[in-house]
Amino acid sequence: MARFLKYGISTGACAAAASKAALIALISNPVERVVIPTPIGIRFEIPVKASKKLGSDAAVATVVKDAGDDIDATNGIEISATIKLTDDGKITIKRGTGVGAVTKPGLQIPVGESAINPVPRKMITDALTEALPVGKGAEVTIIVPEGEKVAEKTQNAKLGIVGGISILGTTGVVKPLSMEACRRSLVPQIDVAIARGYERVFFVPGNIGEKFAKQLFKVADDQIVQTGDFVGYMLEKAVEKGVKEIVFLGHSGKLVKLAAGIFNTHHKMGDARNEVIAAYAGSVGANTVAIQQILQSNTTEEATEILQKAGLQQATYDSIAQKVNLRITEKTKNQIKFSVIIVSMDGKIIGRDENARGLEQ
Repeated sequence: MARFLKYGISTGACAAAASKAALIALISNPVERVVIPTPIGIRFEIPVKASKKLGSDAAVATVVKDAGDDIDATNGIEISATIKLTDDGKITIKRGTGVGAVTKPGLQIPVGESAINPVPRKMITDALTEALPVGKGAEVTIIVPEGEKVAEKTQNAKLGIVGGISILGTTGVVKPLSMEACRRSLVPQIDVAIARGYERVFFVPGNIGEKFAKQLFKVADDQIVQTGDFVGYMLEKAVEKGVKEIVFLGHSGKLVKLAAGIFNTHHKMGDARNEVIAAYAGSVGANTVAIQQILQSNTTEEATEILQKAGLQQATYDSIAQKVNLRITEKTKNQIKFSVIIVSMDGKIIGRDENARGLEQ
């Protein structure tokens, strides 16, 4: 019998909830649950493990991360926030024990700052704003006691995040990623798009691609299909269901893998991003120094910056996009027309194949 998988809450949502609970404990009384706003417009009620005052001007609260049925290294860890009121009306967010610091370029957070991503920062700010006394500000410090130990099970070290975990999330929700269940759960998106009569469907790896598909092409929700890491599987399903045209749009970190024939884009299944970018950069004129820098890049965003400085960004990514088109066309035995668009983290189109050049924005 099929079982619905339980969704969880992100580390960002936990940090926001702990921050608000600490503030409430400071200005009023400790609470057992707290409600926070989220980027998707839904308010979450999150249990608070503990909260208490730390003297007259500070308080602390702790929330336990619940990843639902997702396989998540951070499931069950405690995320705490200490808070102090200020008189400047500003909200300052700091890293405490177990929260990483960024040491390499190419991430959403600049080098030297706390590994608390932009959306979680906004969630914390929004949650605190709801409870702050008029005219007051707050200084909040996020603490993850087991963060440094848990970070060893993640990709943080490779990304240059040291000293703990990252505080992440773009929606506040953690979707369950049980392999087979996740694959099956993605397929109905194709059914909905077909039922709505769309002749052209947008395939995106995840939230970043979906966001920019909407911004760049004014695409309706039902016209967008998230593939997750299961690109090959979703292409096969698209053929089965008779999809005739797909615009594949996504961040370079995912799409360049397809040029190498990697159709499950999870990092554990294969990763040749730097090698692909370096090879195509060389093919359009990059010198040895630039190629070596790309091969040593921490992220594809960093590689993109190197290409931009060399004046080779568009030529490289256009060439990669064309190869992606060839790979996925072969994968689907020429039964689907594809257009491929590669974007950077800020939503700029950095590469497209020949078919995509004819698309209207």
